[in-house]
Amino acid sequence: MDAEALKNLARERATAWTEGPYDADTRARVQQLIDANGEELVESFYTDLEFGTGGLRGLMGPGTNRMNPYTVAQATQGLAQYVLKAKPQGARVAIAHDSRNGSPEFARVAAEVLAGNGIEVYLFPALRPTPQLSFTVRHLECTSGIVITASHNPKEYNGYKVYWNDGGQIVPPHDHAIIEEVRGVAGPHAVKWGKDEDSQSRIKITDAATDEAYFQTVTDLRMDSDLIENGSNLPIVYTPLHGTGSVSVIPVLAKAGFRNVHIVESQREPDGNFPTVHSPNPEEGAALSAAIERAKEVNAQLVLGTDPDADRVGIAVPDAKTEGGWRLLNGNETGALLVDYVVNGRAANGTLQPGYDFVAKTIVTSDLMAVIGASAGLDVHETLTGFKWIAAAIREQEGKGRFVVGGEESYGYMIGDAVRDKDAVAAACMICEMAHAAQREGLDMLGRLERIHRTHGAFLEALVSQTKQGRSGKEEIAQQMETFRSNPPAELGGERVVELRDYQSQVRTNLADGTSVEIPLPSSNVIQMITDCGSIVTARPSGTEPKIKFYFSVRMEKEVLATHSDYAAAMKGLHHQIESLKSSLGVS
Repeated sequence: MDAEALKNLARERATAWTEGPYDADTRARVQQLIDANGEELVESFYTDLEFGTGGLRGLMGPGTNRMNPYTVAQATQGLAQYVLKAKPQGARVAIAHDSRNGSPEFARVAAEVLAGNGIEVYLFPALRPTPQLSFTVRHLECTSGIVITASHNPKEYNGYKVYWNDGGQIVPPHDHAIIEEVRGVAGPHAVKWGKDEDSQSRIKITDAATDEAYFQTVTDLRMDSDLIENGSNLPIVYTPLHGTGSVSVIPVLAKAGFRNVHIVESQREPDGNFPTVHSPNPEEGAALSAAIERAKEVNAQLVLGTDPDADRVGIAVPDAKTEGGWRLLNGNETGALLVDYVVNGRAANGTLQPGYDFVAKTIVTSDLMAVIGASAGLDVHETLTGFKWIAAAIREQEGKGRFVVGGEESYGYMIGDAVRDKDAVAAACMICEMAHAAQREGLDMLGRLERIHRTHGAFLEALVSQTKQGRSGKEEIAQQMETFRSNPPAELGGERVVELRDYQSQVRTNLADGTSVEIPLPSSNVIQMITDCGSIVTARPSGTEPKIKFYFSVRMEKEVLATHSDYAAAMKGLHHQIESLKSSLGVS
């Protein structure tokens, strides 16, 4: 369809939004788009906002391709229909939301639509973190759950994530069946809006006991007896980045015994405009800059920051060798530290069960986590990207194995199986405990990381994200992926590419002899290229943002590292190796 045809289609679709049942403000804003007759009209109406396998995520505003009360209501109507098919009697759904603009309104709309369909709803009275929603689905024995959040996306975005009764995000067969129900909702007139008194009576507001149950579950994960008995004076700086960490991480750290936590006051209050940061994403170093400055003032030993829905946590630690005196750890480094600490802590206190317990990681996450787990006699489950797949592995293993700890490179970690999604609240608490224990041992976090590398081998990873906006961006990303599939590079960074893993066709191919084997995972649009040096380069379009992501992973065997007395120099060599891989792909 050419540009003019798209504009005509968008104008026709938009015209329907200038009449009832749309509210007056929506009608007026749509008319402004029609009058302007520009690209924003096309982007807002040329298609429907896709309800994908995790739910909705998109820019906020009026239109069929935007997050607004009407697209939320239609999605919820489809979900309600599926829930009632799965559980015709006694269905319950829990709903939470983060600090984003529009989140409270969208949560209320979802609650009312579910109630209008005869479903009992547990709605949190104010913002709560995503992991608490996951916990509450199981705690209150709900059929499903919804959290209104766009995670770490910029302020213009919002989203809608759906969970099933195990507390994990929806996976097959539920995801595709829900998508079909949502697609079948013809429009706002097909929604049961639930404004009547009978419907409103089905909406229950959760109480303090629901919060306390989650907080207690998190603090019960502590392993360090000194922390449990005496608390900690470790100086810590924490920022919630204007998100739900203000009502979760702050009280949980206090409950866990950390008495010397300094909050970045300018970022304490929830605010959907995120006024003090360009992006509320702890993966980006700039998001923790204010916290690091505060850490210098109070001589802190650890900095933590969580994203708006508190499912991701980023950390920084003192490092005299780094400019500015502080170093940001990447998600793989933090994940390796957590896996090592939890596995060894459980082994020390007698609660680890080799042969039954397992760790989990995603295909783009450092293999170091798997090596640590395997060395302790644990099974390792590798999943597709996204914590919903780790949750699915936990559910599939129930009765056969127990999940202990795991994570993914994008700053998401999970400890124990009471929560079935990445949990920055529990991870922040465990990271602080780890730092407390390290200090008592005369180590710091970087010292612990070097010890892990010298024990298991040195691993280093890097991520490059390229943003591709709009329709043309989608087409460009699709073409990049097709090129990798049909014509993979012969070498990367001077290393010969020996294997191609295409997770979409679920085939792993030896490029030397052309033989292939099946990849026993669900289909996913991911390509991995493996070199003769063991390096891994992965290309993956983001499922939630207009981006293509490139993951780079290199390693040095522990025997080789043992020949290097200068650990920093050895790691610098791995950095150069990654830069060569990036350069060969033309990404930076």
